[in-house]
Amino acid sequence: MYLIILTYQKDLTEVEKHLEAHRTYLDKHYVSGHFIASGAQVPRQGGVILCKADSRGEVEAIITQDPFHKHQIASYQIIEFIPTKYAESFGKLL
Repeated sequence: MYLIILTYQKDLTEVEKHLEAHRTYLDKHYVSGHFIASGAQVPRQGGVILCKADSRGEVEAIITQDPFHKHQIASYQIIEFIPTKYAESFGKLL
């Protein structure tokens, strides 16, 4: 399991220009089963994605498809973790 932390590198007016394409990208990876949850940081300085993938390399390949990555809107921090405790309903997603 991976936590992807996006940090905006450009101002929000530039972020907004690519937001619809970014949401389409998110939808694609929800359908594929890679993304479990996502949302904006508070305050709005980036976002967070909970990702299920087989390897860090797979996560990196997924990130390269993000319009925010292609247009250098955000930087990405990838944190791998192994869920050892979770809600019963969450276990179905693992």
